Amino acid sequence: MSLRFSYTLIAPFYDAAIRRATSRIRALSLKHLPDEGGLRILVNGIGTGLDLPYLPPAHDYIGLDLTTAMLRRARSRSGNLQIHLVQGNSLDLPFADNCFDYVVLHLILAVVSDPMQCLKETARVLKTGGQILLLDKFLRRNERAWFRRVLNPLAERIATRLDVVFEDALESVSGLKVDSDVPVLANGWFRNIRLVKI
Repeated sequence: MSLRFSYTLIAPFYDAAIRRATSRIRALSLKHLPDEGGLRILVNGIGTGLDLPYLPPAHDYIGLDLTTAMLRRARSRSGNLQIHLVQGNSLDLPFADNCFDYVVLHLILAVVSDPMQCLKETARVLKTGGQILLLDKFLRRNERAWFRRVLNPLAERIATRLDVVFEDALESVSGLKVDSDVPVLANGWFRNIRLVKI
């Protein structure tokens, strides 16, 4: 099943499945966005727009998602934000190099088929000194997590990968450094990570 097809099917149920569980940790991550400054910010993998209520309104946003079904739901949450919604692929972003001040990557790196390529593309469109606000579920190197690993072949066909090691993805991308890495949910399986492009 393709990611586009599965997330088109999931779109009507997505909020019910994860909204309550992730609202607090989304808000914690997005507190790192400045309140003022008129910055250009990409929400890469915007989904149904669950991040939108926590975004400061002073900036120009672009929200990208693979499916029109998700973007349709995000549009209804956009309120007074200056946001342009774009259908596109996180593995091949339709944007120029060095054009965003911040990129939000919430619950997308473990969804895409190639987390390393997603992170490379995200770094490419980020300005030097810019930041990536990353929230996702990650295994740590050499972590057994046998149950997650056994479930992964099924989970990745439907909605998300359970076997992504963040450090492996980061190692493949030059010019990014970890500014903070905070466990936030499920005994550290979910992490709020802030990266800076140097």
